[in-house]
Amino acid sequence: MSGDAHRPAAEHDRGAYCANEVRQFDNDRYLTALFAPAGARSALMALYAFNLEIARVRESVSEALLGHIRLQFWRDTIAEIYAARPRQHLVALALSDAVQAHYLSRGHFERLIDAREFDLEDTQPASVDELERYAVRTTLPLALLALEALNVQSAAVRDAVRHVGIAWALTGIARAVPFHARQGLLFLPHDVMAGAGAAAADILAGHFTPALGVVIETVLHAAAGHLSRARAGRRDMPRAALPVLLPAVLCDRYRARLRRVGYNPFDARMSWDGPWRHLALALHALLGRY
Repeated sequence: MSGDAHRPAAEHDRGAYCANEVRQFDNDRYLTALFAPAGARSALMALYAFNLEIARVRESVSEALLGHIRLQFWRDTIAEIYAARPRQHLVALALSDAVQAHYLSRGHFERLIDAREFDLEDTQPASVDELERYAVRTTLPLALLALEALNVQSAAVRDAVRHVGIAWALTGIARAVPFHARQGLLFLPHDVMAGAGAAAADILAGHFTPALGVVIETVLHAAAGHLSRARAGRRDMPRAALPVLLPAVLCDRYRARLRRVGYNPFDARMSWDGPWRHLALALHALLGRY
């Protein structure tokens, strides 16, 4: 947790802090949030900044106990927000504003924090199904909070964002193999790796092999299936839900880039970032599509 986040601040400061954190460290979500109405945008930035805080716990601690302590800090922080006693922490203050303005559900925050306990176990998912369950736990509560901020309650939308969230997480895990490898972690399904003959030692050493390519392709194929299900009722989706559905557009682009580099997440071209994300999101938002 940044030291700057602990200083008392005016509403503008807390909003600017959250927006800046999301812009720097979760830029994809930052861009999608820009397509939200002004009244909901600050709430989305607060939610995404909170998600960053708990998602980064694993990489910021040297042992699991310290990670549990940090997650407990956020459990206590959420409890204090709902008791109308938010602590003087910029993200907490911004979340308090969002909760009051949009009547956000406390249970979604608690489920997000609980989901991050898995990160501290350093356990490799046994299968694609287990990886998908992890994706649901770490993305769906956040998406449901975002929908509440956008005042969208449709069951059809909730189902669509569930599938978009799974696809987003699976695509992100495929892209993040180098980052996880540097931490000595593997989030790729064990059974798929075993079937492809992919060696953990090669991946952790930063070496690409054709077997790893098969694993990445399998994970992305699962992501594509969820995108198809998310788009099955696309014509009935309200425009108000687009900021939470637009990550599907970025999933398509990232999957295509991985395919072009032979499913090699270590390829230097994976880090290139041009203006395509902004343009693709703007075009799809204009057309009301995802």
